[in-house]
Amino acid sequence: MLGAALLHATWNALLKASTDKQLDTVALSVGAGIVAIAVVPWLSQPAPASWPWLVGSATVHILYFLFLAGAYRWGALSYTYPIMRGGGPVIVTIFGALLLREVLPLKEMIAIALICAGILSFATGTHDRRATLFALANACVIGTYTLIDAEGARASGSPVAYTLWFFVANGVAIYGFHGARRGAEVPRYLARHWARALAGAVFSIGSYAIALWAMTRAPVALVAALRETSVVFAAAIGALALKERFTRWHALATVAVLGGLVTLRL
Repeated sequence: MLGAALLHATWNALLKASTDKQLDTVALSVGAGIVAIAVVPWLSQPAPASWPWLVGSATVHILYFLFLAGAYRWGALSYTYPIMRGGGPVIVTIFGALLLREVLPLKEMIAIALICAGILSFATGTHDRRATLFALANACVIGTYTLIDAEGARASGSPVAYTLWFFVANGVAIYGFHGARRGAEVPRYLARHWARALAGAVFSIGSYAIALWAMTRAPVALVAALRETSVVFAAAIGALALKERFTRWHALATVAVLGGLVTLRL
């Protein structure tokens, strides 16, 4: 899951560095769909019971990519990313207990609380209100699709195949939605940035496949919290590649995240 966190932070940094974040989300989604459709014929197919969850997740992801582009348009990666990723596990923990009856032991609850507190602590300073609103809205979306995908992956009998078919459906949905809004701009952008789209697609598929596989082996709240340790990697990438500040407060937040990880292993 820590490897998945690194992959997730990397493709988000690619998106943040792009010139047109909305079209880059389309390019990444389409690239992932192309990679996925080349692989799915060689895998066993997900069980029919998982398909409604897959369609639901692809639909919810339209909002995810809209809010993601808005957050990165108005705010720094090191600010918006922690809000989006830190809020999701809180929602998943609460509704995972209510809907999936996954009530965690006290030690794991403490670990998740430490990880989430550390994640949210990365979001410091004064920033554009629009960035904050987009990021908070996306935290709710992330919590929603995480619960959907947990159920879908568990019903599928094949988490990897479920993941790849999700990316096929998601690519179609995202391209259709933005193609209707921006017309010929979309294929022109894809033609110019195909290499970047495929690189981001590989990172995105790898991160998502690991997370969904893990959800078939462990409580969804635990997996969600581990995945969101990606904020530590995002802060480092933001500082090194995007020239964003890494402050002493960020260092303390990192310690809180690591404290949560250590608590899980005690």
